[in-house]
Amino acid sequence: MNPSQSIWDGLRRWFAPRPARLFKAPLQVLNVTRGTVLATQMEPAHTGATRRKGLLGRDGLTPGGGLWIAPCESVHTFFMRFAIDLVYLDRKNQIKKVRSSVGPWRMSACFAAHSVLELPAGTVRATRTEAGDALEIGPATEESGAA
Repeated sequence: MNPSQSIWDGLRRWFAPRPARLFKAPLQVLNVTRGTVLATQMEPAHTGATRRKGLLGRDGLTPGGGLWIAPCESVHTFFMRFAIDLVYLDRKNQIKKVRSSVGPWRMSACFAAHSVLELPAGTVRATRTEAGDALEIGPATEESGAA
């Protein structure tokens, strides 16, 4: 293997999602800073196919639902039928940026982010979620509404 290929492979491994952070659905998202629950039925999108599809083809998100896209630093809502809230996270699940009620045919980015949560519109406002808050993402429990 030549040196440039070795460097490229090392960079790909460095920026790849960490296996320990990848969970199976459903997930629960807690805002540790505010003591609120952002989602109880979050779906992970950590493969190329699930990240590309995102929320396309859906008519909306149920309360407590959402999509966690990783790695991801920008999203679009082209061809979507509903507005969403966006929460950009770093690798430690600290919120870097929040966007509320992003309607169809929009783009949003946060180049300091590693992943993004797509939530039902109004979730950010209802939970008082702000940049700088710490989130905890893990398997949903039966008490959180997971069936």
